[in-house]
Amino acid sequence: MTPPPSGPVCAGASTAAGRRPATVPAPYAAYPSFTSYVRARGPVLLRTARSLTANASDAEDLLQTALAKTFVAWERIEDHRALDGYVRRALLNTRTSQWRKRKVDEYACGDELPEPAGVPAPDPAERQVLHDAMWRAVMKLPDRQRAMVVLRYYEDLSEAQTAEVLGVSVGTVKSAVSRALGKLREDPELSPVR
Repeated sequence: MTPPPSGPVCAGASTAAGRRPATVPAPYAAYPSFTSYVRARGPVLLRTARSLTANASDAEDLLQTALAKTFVAWERIEDHRALDGYVRRALLNTRTSQWRKRKVDEYACGDELPEPAGVPAPDPAERQVLHDAMWRAVMKLPDRQRAMVVLRYYEDLSEAQTAEVLGVSVGTVKSAVSRALGKLREDPELSPVR
């Protein structure tokens, strides 16, 4: 049997009592390098980018641009708990710039026709079918409404947080999300869900 320690003991300094020191959850951890941040949070950020664009390639490009902006500002970002918000804001700002530039429609000329768009094979799992139908309906929304719906319901931000990220008022978020939900309710692909 060992004798009890003499003198004051700091409870937080020892883990002998079976307690672990407090750790910070991954989204709020201080990242030692930009690379470690991208490795840890990349998949989550890619899902956010994917929800803001019409296809996977555009989402990857969008995330790449946002991460490049974050890398440039890495040394100036003091609070690494705010990194996700910084990247999310860069994603939205970049996407907004793309909306303003508007792509020119392509038209087939002569004998050269574009390849037909592939239709995804239906998945037997009912949940996957519902998920796909929901995302198709969300992708039909105007860009700004889609961004608000994604931030509110996919990213689970409050109305105030969504308004802050987009730089608009809470009332604007409420009315735009309400209109978007109305459009989703009337989408014919989602009629079996009602």
